[in-house]
Amino acid sequence: MTEAGVDAQASPQVRFGQELRRSRRARRWSQTETAKRLGYSGAHISYVENGKRSPTRALTVKADEVFESGQRFYELWRRFSRAALLEGFAEFADAEARCWRLRTVGLIIVPGLLQTPAYANSLAQAAVRRGAITAAEADERTDYLALRQEILRRKCPPTLHAVLEEGVLLRPVGGPQVMAEQLRHIEELAEHPNITVQIAPFSMGEHLSFTLPVVLLDLPDHTVVAYAESTARGHLERSRATVAGWERDYDQLLVEAPPTAASQEMVRKARKELRS
Repeated sequence: MTEAGVDAQASPQVRFGQELRRSRRARRWSQTETAKRLGYSGAHISYVENGKRSPTRALTVKADEVFESGQRFYELWRRFSRAALLEGFAEFADAEARCWRLRTVGLIIVPGLLQTPAYANSLAQAAVRRGAITAAEADERTDYLALRQEILRRKCPPTLHAVLEEGVLLRPVGGPQVMAEQLRHIEELAEHPNITVQIAPFSMGEHLSFTLPVVLLDLPDHTVVAYAESTARGHLERSRATVAGWERDYDQLLVEAPPTAASQEMVRKARKELRS
């Protein structure tokens, strides 16, 4: 145990519970009183303290407020949330949070930063039904996605350019209503001056230069890194030669894909067809 009474070797979830217990005891609060201040039941706080229940982002924010702890609980929650992510993703998320420009290719599904909560939840719950993740991990993923999306609401957000394959618009994730809301969300995002969305139609055929989703991140130190995923893990690519090749493919994709006005019309058409 450390001087603060928190076991540095424990899992992030257990460390969160230990810090919650240490903090309330330092103030001589009972679990019942702490639960009341946080807006939860005593049983819920007991489960969290014992590492048997995942802390939510809402609980994390409230704990920092109640204990006047700055962002200590928030940082512990971030570490815990990342434990449920695909291997290699946390490193990408760190780079994403620092980038000034983000270029992404969306295949199969809408890229995370462009997803609505309902769309993201539909994907997470499908993974739960397949047995790929637990219900708690699904909640952690959607909470963490909401945290990542905050970069688009900064005072100086990064420039975002997305190229979505046409099939992304036509695959009804979550059902017609969820998908219609998602398409409308894409239309609204594309109206922002820092966000551009282009659609790569089926007619591009073999000229679609990517077979896997890829993200290119321009960082403040003038370097560019790229991220791609396999089924098993994610990988942040730093090799300048490899990244430069992906940048050339991306630039070619921009030339081949329809311009923004035509792309937006494709999004609107897909949304209207869902409504009809």
